[in-house]
Amino acid sequence: MGSNDSLTSTLQSNWRMLLIAGIAVTVLGLVATLAPFLVGISIALLVGVLLVGSAVFHFIGAFRGRGWKGFIWQIALGVVTLIAGAAVLLNPMFGLMTLTLLVIGYLLASGVVEVVMGIQLRGERYWGLSIVSGLIGIALAVMLWIGFPSTALWAVGVLFGVNLLVTGGSMVVLALGARGLATPSDAEPATGVGGV
Repeated sequence: MGSNDSLTSTLQSNWRMLLIAGIAVTVLGLVATLAPFLVGISIALLVGVLLVGSAVFHFIGAFRGRGWKGFIWQIALGVVTLIAGAAVLLNPMFGLMTLTLLVIGYLLASGVVEVVMGIQLRGERYWGLSIVSGLIGIALAVMLWIGFPSTALWAVGVLFGVNLLVTGGSMVVLALGARGLATPSDAEPATGVGGV
């Protein structure tokens, strides 16, 4: 109970920052949704950079412990990671198509899990929502798969943008809710003596 009070107090005193952050995230989500190809390519390039960076760390770890039994495997893993990262950086469209396939796989797997969970929770309150959510995920996966590879041009960017829009919107709602709970002195600072 004390931690909930602390969280509420923190939200009440920081609602303005949360509101600004929520608006910024919402704007980024809107931009991502309107320019999905550019965002998708950017994400693919970021993944390529992260893979190359990971490969470097594999090599550093391997050469620092040269006497270690896993030295050869660490080098092999570094080479594979480096090749994957270089392939994405040299051909971001390849990376974008790979990411789209991963998104399709994720939507399909999570959809099946949600449907199974909903069936097992049958009789519980709102159990049907899990099944509906799962069926929507499966339908999205099927639609993306049927349109592949052309869906790679927009799927990752749009889904990323929608995620940011939902996150930003929830931050704004939370901030406005916390503002409503804040004391008048927290919500509107006094301007001079006696608040004049």
